[in-house]
Amino acid sequence: MTLINEFMKNNKISLDEIDAIYANRGPGSFAGIRNSLSTIKALFLTKKIDYYCFSFDDFKESETVKYADVPRLCEKYKIKKNLINPIYLS
Repeated sequence: MTLINEFMKNNKISLDEIDAIYANRGPGSFAGIRNSLSTIKALFLTKKIDYYCFSFDDFKESETVKYADVPRLCEKYKIKKNLINPIYLS
């Protein structure tokens, strides 16, 4: 959250101006992804900011994908909103 707050301060924006967050669910370290998703989930619960979890593998049919394309591609490929369903193995 410290980095997010610093980014918003440097860019003169507030959480009230954000209506959706797009999170890449991997590949990456498990702990890093888990921590990022926990922060996003907290923003959803406290500020009602929707989030979309995607992987670039979701967009295989698109030739080149840039981060700026992600919102449009999530809509095109019907990436589900708030798609975080942890699976616990025992």
